Amino acid sequence: MAEKINKQTYEFNKKICIKETSSIVGPFEGEGPLKSCFDLCLEDDLCSQKSYEAAEALILGESVALVLDKAKMTEKDIDIMIGGDLLNQITATTFAYKNFDVGYWGIYNACSTYTEGLQIAAMGIEAGAFKNVIVSASSHFSTSERQYRTPLELGSQNPVTSQRTVTGGGCCILGEGDGLPRIKRITVGKIVDLEQSDPYDMGAAMAPAAVDTILTHLNNTGTSFRDYDMIITGDLACEGHEIARKMLESYGYSGNNFTDCGKIIYDRANQYVNNGGSGAGCCANVFNGYFYKLLKEKSLCRILFVATGALLSTTSSQQKNNIPCIAHAVEICND
Repeated sequence: MAEKINKQTYEFNKKICIKETSSIVGPFEGEGPLKSCFDLCLEDDLCSQKSYEAAEALILGESVALVLDKAKMTEKDIDIMIGGDLLNQITATTFAYKNFDVGYWGIYNACSTYTEGLQIAAMGIEAGAFKNVIVSASSHFSTSERQYRTPLELGSQNPVTSQRTVTGGGCCILGEGDGLPRIKRITVGKIVDLEQSDPYDMGAAMAPAAVDTILTHLNNTGTSFRDYDMIITGDLACEGHEIARKMLESYGYSGNNFTDCGKIIYDRANQYVNNGGSGAGCCANVFNGYFYKLLKEKSLCRILFVATGALLSTTSSQQKNNIPCIAHAVEICND
């Protein structure tokens, strides 16, 4: 069984490895600096579907099929599929997964859904309930804009603190085995609410939650910044990442090994993205397409992957409520 380390942190006794990943992104993401890292960059984000919601489900379904093909597995090899997205009732994931004859757990933690899924899957494997698990997260610029902000047809201008939702679906297969990289420890985040209520400034809202989880993980495990080749948040984007960096420095933690998925997925100098990237598909695709490959190449040996989520809804934001936030940490290593 997993060993609980103080509050919120667990260390696994079994070898839980990330066997394979897939990353499919939209055309705009394919114009960014990580283009060569993704498995597939689409030319049409509508994917010849009648709606963007159907397109998101299609993208995720293709990502699931791709990760199975890359791992040389079939549906029969998978015990359960765990995933979520940003849409009401996580419909993109549901409509994608309905085509697979595998058990399904739908989850929601906004943009931190991917690391939440990794944590749940790892716990199930550690307990002996599962052998192989598919974990996924997806998002789509057009579906999120319509749900959380305004229809694209209005041509509304967003403030510079806003982020662009990433179009893409990312999947991985997690399982017990001797392969690398593997998940060593996790820290389950708790909700942090510092009374930020602007839905166009989610980076500032999520930064304190990211810092809280990072500090909890470091304190519980007795590690520091220098013990990790990279500490990766997602998706605070540029402003949120800078806030988190300054907060960590105030606690005595600093280093050049600190970055953010929403900060690096786009080229802000040449792409109109305001503050950077966001969305459940942001960290899923950046990790799967970029950081996972660096781990496989042994360019990175140990990382702390901390996805962040803004737990707002259209109802709560319209009622001027604060934005509660959360961040979940997954320690991934090659030893």
